[in-house]
Amino acid sequence: MLDWRVMDPKFLKPYNPKETEGAIYKRWEDSGFFNPDNLPGDRKEPFTIIMPPPNANGSLHAGHAVFVAIEDLLIRYNRMKGKKTLWLPGADHAGFETQVVYEKKLEKEGRTRFGMDPDALRKEILEFTLHNKQFMEGQMRQLGASCDWSREKFTLDPDIIKTVYATFKQMHDDDLVYRGERSVNWCVKHQTSLSELETISEDRIDPLYYMKYGPFTLATVRPETKFGDTAIAVNPNDARYKEYVGKEIEFEGLIGRVKLKVIADEYVDMEFGTGVVKITPAHDPNDFLVAKRHNLPIVEVIDQYGKLNEKCGKYAGLKVEEARKVIAEDLEKAGLLDKVDLEYKHAVKKCYKCERVLEPRVLPQWFVKTKPLSEPIIKAIENDEVTFYPDHYKKIVLHWLNNIEDWNISRQIVWGIPIPAWYKGEEIYIGENPPGVGWTKETDTFDTWFSSGQWPFATLGYPDGEDFKNFYPTQVMETAGEIIFFWVIRMLMFGVYRTGKLPFTTIYLHGLVTAKDGKKMSKSKGNVISPLELSDKYGTDALRMGLIIGNTPGTSTALYEDKIKAYKLFANKLWNISRFIFENTSEPEKKEPGLVDIDAQRLMELNNVITQVTREIEEYRFYLAGENLYHYVWHTFADDILEESKPILKGGNEAAKRSREWFLRHALSQSLKLLHPFMPFITEEIWQSLPVRQARLPHNKDQSLLMVEPWPLF
Repeated sequence: MLDWRVMDPKFLKPYNPKETEGAIYKRWEDSGFFNPDNLPGDRKEPFTIIMPPPNANGSLHAGHAVFVAIEDLLIRYNRMKGKKTLWLPGADHAGFETQVVYEKKLEKEGRTRFGMDPDALRKEILEFTLHNKQFMEGQMRQLGASCDWSREKFTLDPDIIKTVYATFKQMHDDDLVYRGERSVNWCVKHQTSLSELETISEDRIDPLYYMKYGPFTLATVRPETKFGDTAIAVNPNDARYKEYVGKEIEFEGLIGRVKLKVIADEYVDMEFGTGVVKITPAHDPNDFLVAKRHNLPIVEVIDQYGKLNEKCGKYAGLKVEEARKVIAEDLEKAGLLDKVDLEYKHAVKKCYKCERVLEPRVLPQWFVKTKPLSEPIIKAIENDEVTFYPDHYKKIVLHWLNNIEDWNISRQIVWGIPIPAWYKGEEIYIGENPPGVGWTKETDTFDTWFSSGQWPFATLGYPDGEDFKNFYPTQVMETAGEIIFFWVIRMLMFGVYRTGKLPFTTIYLHGLVTAKDGKKMSKSKGNVISPLELSDKYGTDALRMGLIIGNTPGTSTALYEDKIKAYKLFANKLWNISRFIFENTSEPEKKEPGLVDIDAQRLMELNNVITQVTREIEEYRFYLAGENLYHYVWHTFADDILEESKPILKGGNEAAKRSREWFLRHALSQSLKLLHPFMPFITEEIWQSLPVRQARLPHNKDQSLLMVEPWPLF
């Protein structure tokens, strides 16, 4: 009998992840097996995941740890299944998000981006981003990500930008993008427009002011916009006001006489207020649409900083909130305020970053016509060509796509991919270098989701790259459910538009990672838990198991220290099982001996676990697969099988002893294979000490890595 205590002294002490994980990852990376071109065997079927590129502006958070755990599980499983696996890593410049982060850094330094030279600011942010990107990649390695670093991409790589520009040019030629003046969401703090997806809606209680407009009384929460009114509107079916439709009324205002035409439009709700509304096209998106239908002028009275402008007379220079209060007081003094409802509940749009109320502004912006792009995606989803986990997202996505609006892709920020547009009078040229002189360069940048929406085919070298030919379409897109409309649907639309194929057919959406009490993590609440700190303390395997077990797709999962600590105990249990087997079994035989009945039953039990876990992974029920493995290893293997093995191994029945020794070694090797996608580090460390591994492959260290072992068969 081999004495493994002598051969492997590491098993004489508890498993210490800190002593092993770095060396194991280096061995994996040095083997070259993260690269699908280097994998052993004849692998025909590709399995590709394009990593959702983390924002290169800070440390990885719990949501990143979840996607690494799930995606690495899928990659390791399919690699062991004999597929040509590619997990392509990347990082996102994250336009607006990164600029906001950098602005906070500038504020701490007593600086501001306003007034800075754009090129100098861009250079500063680039240095900041590249530093964070490198730091973030180290954290990815710590989490065990077995991605192909040789293929890593950044959203500002020249080839990515070239692809993005080609898409924009093609869309312009196909009349799918246009530049036009429309009402957009404007953040007065960040000085940029935002898409609808970058806003949050909040119900608020505000005063509803009933103002006198000549013969009418009308209700509004925004009396400060009255200087930009260009009409009064009523519903065409409202008998109360039919005599006024088409006429012009004149009345005394706060800064002089006012003349407004009365129009009829179905937009007006007869039940709201008095059934009369003022139309202020520059400062309300619905009013803007009414103005377009009735050819009304657009008068801006609130500037980009949220202050009333010179058209507002004595109120010029006041900020919106202050102006609202002062104007309401003056209306009352002038006898122009009928009443005020102090408990009016309504929704307001806020910036999703600074949470300030957004100001609608009418600006020339670039828009994508989304309906033509969405139609083939709607059809594909309705035909079940795309599978969602969880499946209720199918209905949610279809509803959103059927009600999709044109997408504002212009951002008034420095950090991002510049929009390659040039202007000369009414002419527009799309490209990096316009012909001749006299052209003015567009200063806006693309919404970051416009470029990242092209990520699957751009990273693979569309249209002529070998990787595009070999690995596109990809198999799975795994990401957070909260960005399905920001990103996932954009990828589907752009993928079909540019390549004619869906970029992926399986969409797995994980939920939010919360604190122990189920509340969202935030610095202000003081409940943020760093996954990297937990990894340092308890090991990456414990962290990964804690993030997978109990984590059903689309639902929130809690991350807390006690949970991760429990899976560290599980890692210790696996270590102790291995030590027992190494100490109590002889050198492995070349073939299975005849099994006694109890071991044949145990083998059938193990094969059932293999069948069940394999099916659960194939059906994207990772949480169940992990839970079943946990219970088998801890309760069946450790509690039952090892305990019943002690008298058998010490007994005099040689046939029973040989049978049990073979089964223990087989059960351990199979358990390590099954657990490897979930707990890659400890399983690899134990695998390197397995006598069956050393007996079979004594001379080839690379080929002996567990990460390229075949998935268990039965």
